[in-house]
Amino acid sequence: MNLEFALRMCEAAVKQAAREGALVSVAVVDAGGHLVAFQRMDDAEISGPSLASGKAYTSVARRMSTADLAPLVAPGGDLYGLAGDRYVCFGGGIPLLEPGESRRVAGAVGVSGGTVAQDVACAEAAAALWERG
Repeated sequence: MNLEFALRMCEAAVKQAAREGALVSVAVVDAGGHLVAFQRMDDAEISGPSLASGKAYTSVARRMSTADLAPLVAPGGDLYGLAGDRYVCFGGGIPLLEPGESRRVAGAVGVSGGTVAQDVACAEAAAALWERG
């Protein structure tokens, strides 16, 4: 994960947000959950910066998308009670896996500001750029 590529992923998410009619914040983190790049669209919601970063961090920490994690942390789920200060467990965070057999987490993207479906679509646009390399 490097700054140049992380900024390109932010831009891909922002372009998708414009197509979706959403105003979002986008965070890209490295394998340690540290912020590499961030963009916030004009007039995006006030909570977007912390939620986008939290979704990206959560995706790295749990090695899964936050959309897939959401039902697991709900009452009765296998990970009920996991959500806390740092974990954001609703759609919009996607881990970025290294190519090859190891499939180690190289980082993650998190998006917040639209509906959950819009956030997921924007994160998927950024993740698709990563997958294409």
